[in-house]
Amino acid sequence: MDYIRHKVPPVREDRLAACGAYGGTCCELSEDAKKGCLYTAKRSFSQTQGCQLNLSLAMISTLRDAVMVIHSPIGCGGNLIQNAGIGKVFQQLRQKSAAGLRWINTNLSEFDVISGGEAKLRQAVLKAEREFQPEAILVFNSCVPALIGDDVDGILDQLQSQVNARIVPIHCEGFKTKIQATAYDSVYHGLIRNLVGLDADKKPQPERTAEEEAAYRERIAKTINLLNVGSMSRLDEEELVRLLRALGLHVRILPSYAHPDDFSHAHEAALNVSICATHDDYFAEHLERLYGIPYVLRTIPIGIANTNKWLRDIAAFFGIEEEAERLIAAETAELNEALAPFRAQFKGKTAFIAGGEVRILTTGELLHDLGMEILGLRGYHFDKYGALLLDEYLEDVPGSEDRVFNVGAGQVFEQANLLSKIKPDLFVGHIGVNGTAAKQGYPIFPLFGQSNVYFGYKGAYEVGSRVSRILRNHSFNRNLERHTRLPYRDSWYEQDPFTYIDNPGATAVRSN
Repeated sequence: MDYIRHKVPPVREDRLAACGAYGGTCCELSEDAKKGCLYTAKRSFSQTQGCQLNLSLAMISTLRDAVMVIHSPIGCGGNLIQNAGIGKVFQQLRQKSAAGLRWINTNLSEFDVISGGEAKLRQAVLKAEREFQPEAILVFNSCVPALIGDDVDGILDQLQSQVNARIVPIHCEGFKTKIQATAYDSVYHGLIRNLVGLDADKKPQPERTAEEEAAYRERIAKTINLLNVGSMSRLDEEELVRLLRALGLHVRILPSYAHPDDFSHAHEAALNVSICATHDDYFAEHLERLYGIPYVLRTIPIGIANTNKWLRDIAAFFGIEEEAERLIAAETAELNEALAPFRAQFKGKTAFIAGGEVRILTTGELLHDLGMEILGLRGYHFDKYGALLLDEYLEDVPGSEDRVFNVGAGQVFEQANLLSKIKPDLFVGHIGVNGTAAKQGYPIFPLFGQSNVYFGYKGAYEVGSRVSRILRNHSFNRNLERHTRLPYRDSWYEQDPFTYIDNPGATAVRSN
């Protein structure tokens, strides 16, 4: 992988042959992934899809002492308003100075579409420097300036000599890709090119005595970069840091809630540790190539089995397998005793899970371990990292071979059709699709939330505890179903949910 020398990263369709449309079974998806033909899957009708710009903003808007310049019409980035208060609260929970979100929109008009928006971009960057004196200015290039041909990189190269802040261009033009996760690559691309190792390369290193140098090297040899792009709550961070410190390791968390200066030392680590390959492979693989830092990218630490795998992979790198096994044995023994009541309650219950490919597979394994039957999975997209984890899922969850697997972001009509046929006892999903499932009367468990813990051993217990409460009383959702209706005709529910997908799978879904 060597994309950093280019100003713009490739889209996921080209880099990973990512699939954005599929309907079939888990076994069929695994087989088709091995054939390498998933990228050919297409939809003849698409309801909507995610915006790469919005995901990029969500990922990096928590960066401290930075200002975002959104080069776009005024509507783009408007969703930041909902993150303003939330971001400040969670910065404070991390004991960070919280100035809140600061962004400037270039407010491109119809006139700018004709004459170009380069002048407004210059004004916005200089205004950000003049009014806020930030350490970094993050410039997000949206669809409109990309379509009209604004020379964004040329302008920012000129402006860098006029401002003290480090300018970070982020190319997140949504029309270029149907795989929203390309946003992670876009943000990491800008950070690696413009922040990682930058000051360390330019500034003289402090003089150290031989003893200080030895201590410094020893610390780096036990330091890991724990990668969080906003998919970990503060409680998740605390749980994973607790486990890693129990193994004698030092932890640096990037990029969410970090400071631009933190990236200057990102290469001073022994290992990069991901919690989700969908998020972090671009960053981890480039840092290995540029700085020789290995990485752990196998799974996400949700549930007992995957937390154990995650810890064992890290321990194997540092040669501390015995310490890790002692920690795992102690944690799992205590946890299994605490989970016994939930396993009895969940026996015979069913679930359907929708979200990112890595998170749904690990959550499915956790709910299976808690005694539930997983009727189906629905991923936003699917690529080689999902394929590897799917094969492990098929081994860990007996009977999952014939269960449905649907791939598609934003296709709520497919989800509504699927749920009407398989009728799970619990729907697990991200914000954005949970509301429609609730209107169909299903109890809802959110797949992610900044106020909750999902990761590690504490997360496994908390998931069990919260699902237990939800299943005991979901009268609100039943009442919601009686008084609301989704905007789909009865004739649609009678069709196969994969009617508009052209792929090698497409096994008909049977009603339960």
